Amino acid sequence: MNTWIRRIAVAALVAGAGLATTGVASAQDKTYAPVTLSPEQVQKICEQRLPRVEDRVTRLTTRINGGADVIGSTAWLKAQAQKARDAGDTARAERLEKRAERRGEQLARLGKVQERVDKFQADHCGVK
Repeated sequence: MNTWIRRIAVAALVAGAGLATTGVASAQDKTYAPVTLSPEQVQKICEQRLPRVEDRVTRLTTRINGGADVIGSTAWLKAQAQKARDAGDTARAERLEKRAERRGEQLARLGKVQERVDKFQADHCGVK
């Protein structure tokens, strides 16, 4: 998993930690203990953390969906793979194509992060 996706996932977990039904899993029975946040902690998450997570998700989604001129986009990776294949570097071309294929999965994960942020905001921040 790429570092930036891992960071988004961690941020989503931090943001979602305030949900009353979310908790740390027990290694034996997989039950969840409730997590309780103070009103100050919820306010800090709502005002500081969630906007940064949303901004990051938006920037990454925009980048992934960008055109061939946007470095890191799916289209850019496919163009680079074609250049490598034209140059005879099939190993590099295959690596780039696999990265391009994984972009769809990353978009799905980013969508789930956004859903969790939206749910937390609706439940705890008064945003609908």
